[in-house]
Amino acid sequence: MFHRILSPRDPRWQTCDPEYTLSDELFACCLDFFKRHYHVVTLDDLLAARSGRRALPDRPLLITFDDGWSDNEEFALPHLEEAGLPAVLFVAGAAVDRSEAFWQERLIHAWRAGHLDAAGAIRLWRDAGGDAPPPRLDELEGARAIVARLEALPAEQRARALAGASAALADPARYMVTSEQLRHLAGHRVAIGAHGHSHDPLTEVDAGAELTRVRDLLARHVAAAPALSFPHGRFDDGVVARARDLGYQLLFTSVPELPPASGRGPGIFGRVGFTTETITERGRFAPEKLALHLFRKPHARA
Repeated sequence: MFHRILSPRDPRWQTCDPEYTLSDELFACCLDFFKRHYHVVTLDDLLAARSGRRALPDRPLLITFDDGWSDNEEFALPHLEEAGLPAVLFVAGAAVDRSEAFWQERLIHAWRAGHLDAAGAIRLWRDAGGDAPPPRLDELEGARAIVARLEALPAEQRARALAGASAALADPARYMVTSEQLRHLAGHRVAIGAHGHSHDPLTEVDAGAELTRVRDLLARHVAAAPALSFPHGRFDDGVVARARDLGYQLLFTSVPELPPASGRGPGIFGRVGFTTETITERGRFAPEKLALHLFRKPHARA
């Protein structure tokens, strides 16, 4: 599971969230590792295995991206094409043809760029209901604490708090995928699936409305796959049932576990994500760290 892929030479690199962003050079190293140790499969391969039409190869691996970042087309796709590998992009419907990032990433950007100063951070912390002293303002974890507090608020209250910081969070750069980029990805072996519409957790919104809306929006641009990844990894039995009713056959979580290699089971798949820290050692790409990170994950039991 990947999110963002950027070149360190791109202006957006300096203020991105490092927890969800990998350099294009390290991404290329990961793809080389995958080619040497796995058989990279497509979403269609997985659907065929679940229906019993054909088995998956030994050591199958599916490459996925979440959210709908424009850099997936700008930086990830060229490396995928050079390696000759397919992938899947799970898109939040509201991200398509929108320039601004999700509010969480805008807050991280503002923090790292210095646009959200100490006074603004304290005000946002208090607007989010923080009575105790705010977290340290000289570390990125302080911004993450503010994000976590805001995420716990009802949507309307969160919107009011963010509105008070709108000037600091403003950013003219393009971050999200365009409909043209979406079609380009779909035409180059990147299957397009759903990631909700608003990107809010499906456990906190009308899941049926969200999943219907994103399905209909994607259908206007591409032949979307009957697959869904849960925004923020959040789901429950009700969300799963609603997704099934709407025709989503493959459901992907953020649980770091390895699904059965047969492709069978309940059709709810864990995924393994990683950051720069889990695949590098003293500044170099460390395939042994990536191997341990992948191989040591627990296996899902259907």
